Amino acid sequence: MPSAAMSDHIAAKPGFLAALDQSGGSTPGALRQYGIAESAYSGEAEMFKLMHEMRVRIMKAPAFTGDKIIGAILFERTMDGAVDGKPVPTFLWEDRGVVPFLKIDKGLEAEADGVSLMKPIPGLDELLERALGLGVYGTKMRSTINRASETGIAAIVDQQFALGAQIAAHGLMPILEPEVSIKSPEKAEAEAILLHHLTKGLDSLPVGGRVMVKLTIPNVPDLYAPLVADARVQRVVALSGGYPLADACARLARNHGMIASFSRALVDNLKYAMTDTEFDDTLAQAIEQIYAASTVKEAAPVGT
Repeated sequence: MPSAAMSDHIAAKPGFLAALDQSGGSTPGALRQYGIAESAYSGEAEMFKLMHEMRVRIMKAPAFTGDKIIGAILFERTMDGAVDGKPVPTFLWEDRGVVPFLKIDKGLEAEADGVSLMKPIPGLDELLERALGLGVYGTKMRSTINRASETGIAAIVDQQFALGAQIAAHGLMPILEPEVSIKSPEKAEAEAILLHHLTKGLDSLPVGGRVMVKLTIPNVPDLYAPLVADARVQRVVALSGGYPLADACARLARNHGMIASFSRALVDNLKYAMTDTEFDDTLAQAIEQIYAASTVKEAAPVGT
């Protein structure tokens, strides 16, 4: 079972989650952003080897520690990999003080009713037991919302909570991630509907049940303050959603109690050709910026 120390670390420590969970479909783009063209490797095995080397470079950087990064979300292949001969989850917790999470979703269905539900996750129970055995604390699963559809958003939230119950039954902490697209023309309306259905989902939890939620930074600052204050929510974390680092941090800073769980905004300025010093300094600057946005909050605008 995940340790009480991990639970206390996630619940109370200032900091943010690093999302290192690009999957097979997004890996070529992540490598291109890193400065490795598709012509530089041949086949999936080489691609994932290069991706793992990038992640190891991040995890071993001096600034990548539990001082500011309280948790890290891993792709399944990363969880199964090693750093300096140690399983990645063990290395993260024992050597860096960072709590490991696992991305479990297998991609999205085609959009219907303004949303994209998650595809089925075959072998989920076996995956959860394997993650538990490797020392993983919790899991994350993403679905997307594109329109302010009451029925579509209800279906998204129902699926998230149903899978959350399955995850919790294995002793793991579920991170529910119903992402509202930052490109949605109805983003603010969709976020209000989402808050309503998340609150209903929390009311359906068994006594003592807890989840984390990962949400798009809302248009209305502090919209999700009721979730932050809810004892059934261990932590409310924010995805960057495609916002550049500075923009994502400025938006996040207006939301009290919400912390970052950034992926692209964390790593986009890191390049393969950098010297180790350049790489480490660039990552440290991003970590400091995201940590500040997650912990030192601006006042919300009056009237919002």
